[in-house]
Amino acid sequence: MSDQGIVWEVFVQKKPGQPFVHCGNVHAHDAELALQNARDLYARRNEGTALWVVPAKYIVASSPEDVGPFFDPANEKIYRHPTFYTVPEGISHM
Repeated sequence: MSDQGIVWEVFVQKKPGQPFVHCGNVHAHDAELALQNARDLYARRNEGTALWVVPAKYIVASSPEDVGPFFDPANEKIYRHPTFYTVPEGISHM
């Protein structure tokens, strides 16, 4: 850990009900300070209504080499596709 704290990834929700979107990162020593830094940096001009901060060390990502079988859709298992699901009335942003 440096003098600036650890790196926290920041996700912003623009409006309630919408998905959170990654917008950048901040440095902080704890979660509360990370939230304050994220608010000051990424939401000070009404860019969002909610924030998530996550220590970057806990984010696990796939690598470019995973593009093949790792992401193959299960085409033989059509019941897994969302086309069989009827979205209830009143649900938006899906």
